[in-house]
Amino acid sequence: MELAYYSDYAVRLVNTEEPARHKDSLTSVDTIRELFGENQQAARRATDSDVTRFRSVRARLRSVFEAADGGDETLAVDLLNSLLLEFPVSPQISGHDYRDDDGRPLWHMHLADHPSNVTAGYAAIAAMGLAFHLTEYGVDRLGLCEAAPCRNAYLDTSTNRSRRYCSDRCATRANVAAYRARKRLESERSASTGRTAKKVQETSAAGES
Repeated sequence: MELAYYSDYAVRLVNTEEPARHKDSLTSVDTIRELFGENQQAARRATDSDVTRFRSVRARLRSVFEAADGGDETLAVDLLNSLLLEFPVSPQISGHDYRDDDGRPLWHMHLADHPSNVTAGYAAIAAMGLAFHLTEYGVDRLGLCEAAPCRNAYLDTSTNRSRRYCSDRCATRANVAAYRARKRLESERSASTGRTAKKVQETSAAGES
């Protein structure tokens, strides 16, 4: 099963919004179609009505990441199960588009959805992909970027479960901010030490006189 591919549907949708920055790029049918990536056959069915529906699903998926990031494993699973029940899929064996050297199909599992609208189809694939990732790698592999105010969702695929940021850019920004904070603290401590030493010297001089 293409776990990373399907779970990325959830990440892409969640990250169309940056709540702390009051930014939301999910404003049109074109944005929805971009979310589908190469699956443009499904994307063509998107309409203006799907914008509101996509935003609703996005909020529920973000809640899953927030629960996981906050260490509430049971809540994360319950929220995801709710999505799975509402947006079911049917696993099917597929061989389209993939051929071996002899021209034979490379059989693989495919998530077939039977949606009433394009939102239901996307939600089904996103929820199932996230569920596969969660059960395979653990709830703690679902995270939200620690580089404030980003808070973008990400899937931790590192070997030692060490990922904390959604991108190299955010990691660099956080490291620079931490470095500057350390230097500022060192400078303040140095200044404080200098002031204390000067005061001691002045007290000693006054005592001697």
